[in-house]
Amino acid sequence: MFTSPRASRLTALLSTVVLASSLAACSGTPSASDDGIVVTDAWVKSVDEGMTAAFGVLANTTDADVTLVAASTDASPMVELHETLTDADGSSMMQEVDGGFTISAGDSLTLEPGGNHLMLMGITEPLIAGDDVTLTLEWSDGSTQEIVAVVKDYSGAQEEYSHDVDGMDGES
Repeated sequence: MFTSPRASRLTALLSTVVLASSLAACSGTPSASDDGIVVTDAWVKSVDEGMTAAFGVLANTTDADVTLVAASTDASPMVELHETLTDADGSSMMQEVDGGFTISAGDSLTLEPGGNHLMLMGITEPLIAGDDVTLTLEWSDGSTQEIVAVVKDYSGAQEEYSHDVDGMDGES
């Protein structure tokens, strides 16, 4: 069987793409996919104790809207879905989201410092940069999805609460 040089290069290129895709799927990158929900760049701000937050991008690759209604982790006894609101004088305030985060079909939700995030409260053991934190996301249809987020040092988002949040003091 004769194979032209061009066909050989094409075969080699396709083999490289398949191999790279396979390696990426097996790598330790902080991403997950479950029924069309793809989570990338998941991370948690390092903290000694108290409160911190989890961030990342949640992409809905399905043709239906989905709603994230809860999250949990062994690293924290309480996790809330939070949004950050800015009032007329420019002050910002974090609060729990009522009803969860809805991600439209084909759209994504960015969880980021100063914006929407997952608030981890009541932390008693340090979360050290380089550690991994497993989070379980719960969707409105009752399904769950585990993701792994890497702990990172982050000097921004030094918000302080002016009062106890459900009896828990701390910073995010």
